[in-house]
Amino acid sequence: MLAENTVTKILEHGLRQGADFTEVFVEDSVSSSINLLDQKIDEINSSNSFGIGVRLLYGNEAYYGYSSDPDEENLLKLTKNLGQSHKESRQESLQALEQQAVEDIHHVAINPESVSKSERVELLRNLDELTRKHGDEVKQVTVNMAEKKRSILVANSEGLWTEDERSYSRMRLSAVAEKGDGPQTAGESPGVLGGYEFFEDLNLEELAENAAQSALRMAGAGYINGGTMPVILGNGFGGVIFHEACGHPLETEAIRKKASPFYDKIGERVGQSILTAIDDGTMANKWGSCNVDDEGTPTQRTILIENGILKNYLSDRIGAGQVGIQRTGSARRESYKFAPVSRMRNTFIAPGSDNLAEMLSSIDFGLYAKKMGGGSVNPGTGEFNFAVQEGYAIRNGKIAEPVRGATLIGKGFDVLKQISMIADDLDLAAGMCGAASGWVPTTVGQPTLKIDSILVGGR
Repeated sequence: MLAENTVTKILEHGLRQGADFTEVFVEDSVSSSINLLDQKIDEINSSNSFGIGVRLLYGNEAYYGYSSDPDEENLLKLTKNLGQSHKESRQESLQALEQQAVEDIHHVAINPESVSKSERVELLRNLDELTRKHGDEVKQVTVNMAEKKRSILVANSEGLWTEDERSYSRMRLSAVAEKGDGPQTAGESPGVLGGYEFFEDLNLEELAENAAQSALRMAGAGYINGGTMPVILGNGFGGVIFHEACGHPLETEAIRKKASPFYDKIGERVGQSILTAIDDGTMANKWGSCNVDDEGTPTQRTILIENGILKNYLSDRIGAGQVGIQRTGSARRESYKFAPVSRMRNTFIAPGSDNLAEMLSSIDFGLYAKKMGGGSVNPGTGEFNFAVQEGYAIRNGKIAEPVRGATLIGKGFDVLKQISMIADDLDLAAGMCGAASGWVPTTVGQPTLKIDSILVGGR
């Protein structure tokens, strides 16, 4: 990807600029996607990306630059420019670069390069047909297949040399249904860290039914009257609330700036004793997993909250040093154009021992938010506002009529304490998370759970 001799010269040059630490990140990636809209192939895209990022650390100050030009002179000039504000040269010699072995637990069974475009198109058309079979009220279907192979090299002035490959595969299905009161959209978007076998193993009938039937139910739904009430939050993508409102404030990128409600609270109770939350980068072939993070640190399973007690934060090199914790293998970046910061990987609430029927029987009136949609959050305060994609009223302990237009409004730190029941039906859902180091693949998840009291916005 880049000659070891060139990498060594960049690292030595960084130290000569007075840096305490120098890092080189090299990336070579290939991406492709096919989009089918209104039963026609709308777009076929492919792209290649190659580049080198150089980072110099002076204490907790980071200076980062990048280039797509691998010329050695160009990269040495880039390194010198990053260090111009620090004139004192360091005399320490560079530690010898040593290959770090990487155990690959995310196996690719079918190489995507061995599969023709026509086979991919046929799969998309099949999924489109299966979705439209659910009725004439399904007015529009969009299907997208996206794949990416990302090869990286991380080397640093402490002697680290690590290489890794990551293959991503994802299917996105969107169905629009209409029953006279405006269109309603529902979607499914599973993804894995793996090869083309993911697409071959997909249950297309189930995927089509879930999207189409959800859109049809919501198209015929009335609106909910807002207010403070108990809410049952569905499994899988329901975990997006914990991800956004609690996960981001648990990253050292927020903690080190004291811009988090969880600052300085390790060892304190932040939820009821039934609540355990985990971020695990080691789960085989999961969308948010990796063998090593983008600083070359092996990934790990990190318990964030255990039995309601805050146990740890997610950290990168800078954050771990400032906050005073061990690195958790959570440094991530979208590409060589971004410096790494602490980010989530596969973040979820652990299963409990309750079930949906028990939760329902404890509620006279409330909301069953079976599937969540998009929303917004203030990472500094944990305040959030999320739309419910598929919701139902709860009446006298039973799921009643479908309702649309519901939103969940609150603060993540406060909502954790309101979680009183957790089921044993953990499910995970793939997503893309945007933050300071760009967009990275992350998995959100949770079992079905009950929130005793939360503000629900209506029409």
